[in-house]
Amino acid sequence: MSDVTHEGAEAADAVGAGPLVLLHGFPFDASMWDDVVELLGERDVPTLAADAPGFGASDVPDGEPSLDVAADALLAVLDDLGLERVVLAGLSMGGYIAMAFAARHGSRLAGLALLDTKAGTDTEAALANRYRVAEAAERGEGAEAVAGMIDVLLGETTRANEPDVVERHRSWLAEAPDAGIAWGQLAMAARPSRFEVLEDLEVPALVVRGSEDALSTQADAEAMVHALLAHDGDAELVVIPGAGHMTATEDPEAVADALETFWRRCTGT
Repeated sequence: MSDVTHEGAEAADAVGAGPLVLLHGFPFDASMWDDVVELLGERDVPTLAADAPGFGASDVPDGEPSLDVAADALLAVLDDLGLERVVLAGLSMGGYIAMAFAARHGSRLAGLALLDTKAGTDTEAALANRYRVAEAAERGEGAEAVAGMIDVLLGETTRANEPDVVERHRSWLAEAPDAGIAWGQLAMAARPSRFEVLEDLEVPALVVRGSEDALSTQADAEAMVHALLAHDGDAELVVIPGAGHMTATEDPEAVADALETFWRRCTGT
């Protein structure tokens, strides 16, 4: 995990607070957060956005694909930057990595935000699709295999009213790297349930979902909140109207608002 982009580092030094670390969704890279990062930078919220293995400037690691590997790679980045604790936010696949990080390195968290993701495992149909896409990517056909995701990634409102946003996502999907697609799909297919991790979480949590998200349902979001509150936890659910699975790119203003409020609550700034 590499290619970390920085915003608001001076603000972080000034308040002594851990930054907000952003993990992207599949099959994109850290640049999907650019609009949110810009908005948060204007509000003096220190942010970092990192590429998952196989995406952006991050290489595919050796060995079996695993989200634990991505979590450990993120830890190495934080160590290199001298960051003891952070507020970690992940969207979709980024949420899976964030939960893996919480399971393995929970003491490094000041807060955990989960956007358009889920804590449960895949259905048999979802697993079969992941293996199908991974095999296509291994044949060099990854971009073609993920092209159809546009219809489920973006909400109905966005697809009907935001042609520029739709085209931007089509372009991103067309540029998705084969190696990252294959690695990411296999890593996600192997992930365990994370409900126990959420139940044991000892820091504040935020769950965000687009109201038109066809991949991560309202029931998925509520199940995560229920787990987070199981042992007198601190968790909030924010639903963003008119957005689908890609809330951070469909409504960056609303996502920036939610993340800023959450970061300030976690860091006391």
